[in-house]
Amino acid sequence: MMSELQWFRDEVRAFCEQNVAPLAKQIDEEDNIPRSLWNALGDAGLLGITIPEKYGGRNLGYLAHIIAVEELSRASGTVGFAYADHSNICLNNLYIHGTEDQRERYVRKLCSGEFIGALSMSEPDAGSDVVGSMKCHAEKKSDHWLASGTKKWCTNGNCADVIIVYMRTADVSAGAHCMTAFLLDNTIENWQRGEKENKLGMRGADNCELYFDNTQIPLNNQLGEENEGVKVLMSGLDTERLLLAAGPVGIMQSAMDLVLPYVRERKQFGKPVGQFELMQAKLAKMYTALQTARAFVYKTAMEFDQGNISRINAASCAYYASHVGVKVALEAIQSLGGIGYMNHCDAGRFLRDIKIYEIGGGTNEIRQMLIGRELFNADPEWY
Repeated sequence: MMSELQWFRDEVRAFCEQNVAPLAKQIDEEDNIPRSLWNALGDAGLLGITIPEKYGGRNLGYLAHIIAVEELSRASGTVGFAYADHSNICLNNLYIHGTEDQRERYVRKLCSGEFIGALSMSEPDAGSDVVGSMKCHAEKKSDHWLASGTKKWCTNGNCADVIIVYMRTADVSAGAHCMTAFLLDNTIENWQRGEKENKLGMRGADNCELYFDNTQIPLNNQLGEENEGVKVLMSGLDTERLLLAAGPVGIMQSAMDLVLPYVRERKQFGKPVGQFELMQAKLAKMYTALQTARAFVYKTAMEFDQGNISRINAASCAYYASHVGVKVALEAIQSLGGIGYMNHCDAGRFLRDIKIYEIGGGTNEIRQMLIGRELFNADPEWY
């Protein structure tokens, strides 16, 4: 199994070296991922890693998916981030919860790169408390749902062909049974995308608002059961947190790739700066953070592949990898000195990109709250 995954890593790394890394600066500067790169990802068989071969996927599991996100993020934080949103948050969720008709309509095209996928949950006034604060709503009619409201922070939203959208479909008093997931595509009329957000980092991973004004969503575009969107959401969040933890691992590796050659070549006081103990301490902290995060993420992914889905470990992976990732990115800039502060140096991009992992997909504060709550309520024999 591990030799197969090493072969897969080599495959993804070769793809990234040829197709992604040469575009990383351009993607950041132009704030755009070329559509041709999505097609190339599809041609390489990298978009449907957890999807059965019957639907155009590779059926390799979550550890392989982690490796893909890591290697893509090592080449370009933006591409790794947008890829995870497409391949896991949209495609994997759609496959798990979709009907056979929905799988036939969307999954193959998402695997091939013909379609780009996204998910839209947050709203202008609904972030961490999205279930309790959601205002975007849909009312069921005889042959369609009628949707109105505004969604926010939709990654890949400007370019997506398929978007999983969450709408309130029952009164807030229904608690966890108050919303439903829907599949939004370009054949549906009377909805609009907002302007592309001008972000600090992850530039090229489009992000926008979505506007609905009595938008008619076909009944067969309902994803999962009516009023049970929270089930779809929560099952997806566990894998989302795990997959998004691989992004910081990849960016931390790229930071090491940048710093190590520099400290070997840069000389001060007659010797390479990497020979000074203070610099060696920085390298030790960076390397230890990277390897600890990687080991935790890999272990959790292997457990997921065995059917042991752990909410606490997924949240812990996302929290830890992002937390130490920001520190590693800052250490990379400090290790490079003045060069690290220049825009032509990649270190600044690493920091701008990695910071979103402490915010997106649930803030680190929410992750800590979830981890603490799960530990407090856990069976004493479990821990």
